[in-house]
Amino acid sequence: MSKQLTITASILAKPEKRDLVKQSLLNLIPPTLKEKGCLNYDLHQDNNNPDRFFFYENWVTRELWQDHNASAHIATHRKATEGAIIEVVIHEMTPIS
Repeated sequence: MSKQLTITASILAKPEKRDLVKQSLLNLIPPTLKEKGCLNYDLHQDNNNPDRFFFYENWVTRELWQDHNASAHIATHRKATEGAIIEVVIHEMTPIS
């Protein structure tokens, strides 16, 4: 039986591409929230570095999160932001309390 999965994703945009990346990330929210297994999909922007964005996500299972990563809207986002993002750091975690 699969356990709930928590994801943190830190996205660092090139300064001159910040607005493009921000809008693309915002565009991911409505379709993602409709996906099977998505419990929450919260986007944040760093107060000290406005080029850094942070998703906090919870999924029913890792498999459903993987389906999300293979979705059309993620592919569209990747294409739209190609060359605009410096780094993406993703952590997969399991709640323990």
